[in-house]
Amino acid sequence: MSKKDKKKAVSNEPEKPKVNLSEQIKTAAEDLWYISETDAKIFPFTGSKADSVTKESLLSQIGQPPDTPVEERGFDEMFARFIKIQDWFGAEEKATAEKFAVLKGVLEKNLKDLKVFKVGRIELNIYFIGLDGEGNLAGIQTKAVET
Repeated sequence: MSKKDKKKAVSNEPEKPKVNLSEQIKTAAEDLWYISETDAKIFPFTGSKADSVTKESLLSQIGQPPDTPVEERGFDEMFARFIKIQDWFGAEEKATAEKFAVLKGVLEKNLKDLKVFKVGRIELNIYFIGLDGEGNLAGIQTKAVET
């Protein structure tokens, strides 16, 4: 009897159906907006197999030429402004910060080597991505305007 079978035999609880990562992200990101000079929805990014999380692998998967401008940022650094509770926050702002913290947790739990890439100039596509359990690029994407 394998460990998995033993675990099943010991537990009478039914196995929970696995919710795919894209659905988990979609649920966690619902009603969240990335705030810049424009506000943009946040939605799942599902890529394909990659050896590592690099700007080259991302550009290849999103169909952009290798010379496309890309700025790499730290994952925690980029999330900090969304999850930090400020003294002046009311209930709505606190709830939004908590939702961003949940989204960050979903990404951290399911992806490794998390990085953020800002692709383009002025009108940017932003990807918060890592590698999932099968070695695919995955995470969230949004847009921003930065002048």
